[in-house]
Amino acid sequence: MDQLPSLSALRAFEASARHLSMTLAANELHVTPGAISLQIRDLESALGVRLFERRARSLALTTGGADYFATMRTAFRLIREATTALTMRSRDTVLTVACTAGFATHWLVPRLRRFEQAHPDIDLRISASHRMMDFQRDGIDIAIRHGLGGYEGLASERLLDDEYVPICTPEMAATLGPSPVVDNLADQTLIHDVYRRDWELWLQAAGATRVDATRGPVFTDGTGAYHAMKAGLGIALMRRSFVEQELAGGTLIAPFPIGFASALAYHLVYPPGALERPAVAALRSWLLSEVSHATPPT
Repeated sequence: MDQLPSLSALRAFEASARHLSMTLAANELHVTPGAISLQIRDLESALGVRLFERRARSLALTTGGADYFATMRTAFRLIREATTALTMRSRDTVLTVACTAGFATHWLVPRLRRFEQAHPDIDLRISASHRMMDFQRDGIDIAIRHGLGGYEGLASERLLDDEYVPICTPEMAATLGPSPVVDNLADQTLIHDVYRRDWELWLQAAGATRVDATRGPVFTDGTGAYHAMKAGLGIALMRRSFVEQELAGGTLIAPFPIGFASALAYHLVYPPGALERPAVAALRSWLLSEVSHATPPT
């Protein structure tokens, strides 16, 4: 015959021959036993060969059916192996990294072109969320989490812990005077994210005596605080590495050189054994290299 039998009929035959049961084959293929029986009858009709001896409570392969099954079993095994190999190769070049929206916006995304140039074969996908994600359930390969580190059952490496500094627009910096002192901040709007205590700790470290650290608008995350600062609403505390490109270009100003190092940091987190995948190992190596070189994004 010039035309091959339908794949569904061949699957029905292979499963029935393997189980010697149309009921078990139907359960495996998620169809009814009647559908399996019909597909096999159509296959026998198309081939002009009887494949099964139908008995009262069981099936038996005919001689022709047994020969056909031996070939079909090999064919389906090869198909399964080829499919597995293909999907594994595809998956090995796709990486999903989870991080906060602020880290993605201010640090990771501006540097991604360098990663793509170094690893053009890796398809990096970013899942930006403040939700604590599950690696297996959410399909996460590696995560960058903000906290104290030490995540149970996971490998954790301190990635980024540079200091917080007050940041503002050039126009806002001009209102502080040519030689600003920390207490000048008493007359400025302090922009907070949910970690309101950061300003209190920075002002203490800077020796401020008359600045109310609790006043000013509060945003749910650092990204909101950043955009409010960029709009000229006030002065925000930012990680220096998040705004190094703007500082270098003069579009943002750090009017006070004093930095405050928080106990919280960004940590590189991944399941045990994750680095056995070359793509995950490559991403980890690149991230650590970017931090160690402290090169502004281009």
